[in-house]
Amino acid sequence: MQVRKLVAALAAVPVLFTAQALAGVSKDLPLPSSTPTANEIADQVYFVNHFYAVKNYGITNNNKDPKKSRKAKPGKITILVNKSAGKKPDNITLERYLNNDYSDGSTNAQDIAIFRSGKLKGTGMLITDFTDDNKSQSYSIWLPALRKIRRFAEPAHDDAWGGSDFTFGDVTLRKPQHETHELLGTETFNDCLGAIGKAEAKSKYLPNPPDAACDHKGKEVYKLKSTTKKSNWWYDHRISYIDTKSFADYRTEYFKGGDKIKVIDRHWISMGLDDPRALQWGYWYGKTLGTGHETWAVIPDGITQVNQDWDPSFWSESTLRKIKR
Repeated sequence: MQVRKLVAALAAVPVLFTAQALAGVSKDLPLPSSTPTANEIADQVYFVNHFYAVKNYGITNNNKDPKKSRKAKPGKITILVNKSAGKKPDNITLERYLNNDYSDGSTNAQDIAIFRSGKLKGTGMLITDFTDDNKSQSYSIWLPALRKIRRFAEPAHDDAWGGSDFTFGDVTLRKPQHETHELLGTETFNDCLGAIGKAEAKSKYLPNPPDAACDHKGKEVYKLKSTTKKSNWWYDHRISYIDTKSFADYRTEYFKGGDKIKVIDRHWISMGLDDPRALQWGYWYGKTLGTGHETWAVIPDGITQVNQDWDPSFWSESTLRKIKR
């Protein structure tokens, strides 16, 4: 596969690369002591989405140590389901490991994803995010067909993530400072989150697809309007529904010219730690309303690990070179 085509294919795994550039949000950001402003809410959401409440976070393969995890097992690995309207879905399975535990003054976070099945089988990606807000992330990709690593610059915010319903800006590059934020008030979240139909999503790696998550119905949420500062952008503003206690963003709706064009839902689950912002993924779901295209990333129960004593050397190009196809 040509390098350019492979990079486009890698874009089909949006929700699993989140070592995003630092937006002035501290890993020591405290919980608000009073009603937060719109900008403070945006910072708290960023904190949650980057797992700053823990030193590391892994969605593993069969709950194994990352260095010993070699082969995907049905039902024990994260699966990305990508579905066009009226067509059968494409499936990709992968592992992902994020490390926030750096004190060298240069590295903010590193993120590794390893693809275990599907069209990206044997491919790996290492993303390094730096503490310097003006420094672009670095992307290293292991190409199994070439048995080589290729390094890439940070992508454009509006580049589409392959066949998915996300852009690079949605999940890797957008910072709170790229938008202006307005708090529209609070309300009760009274809906289940989106999900692909269970019959359509079922596969050997997802033999029992979860039901649409309704756990968050009845919770109080902030309604935050975020308007892009970019001109002639693919969306005008987003409206997010954010838990008032944990700052989990359950739903984000995108608008262009007054029309709702896309929805992203996130099923957040508590890690059981003291910080209510210590949350892990149950699944992410996205839908582009104009085409009916859907993306569903499902993380099975029992494979998430946090605050592990993993060797920092795991987050290196050496790990990418050891990936078996």
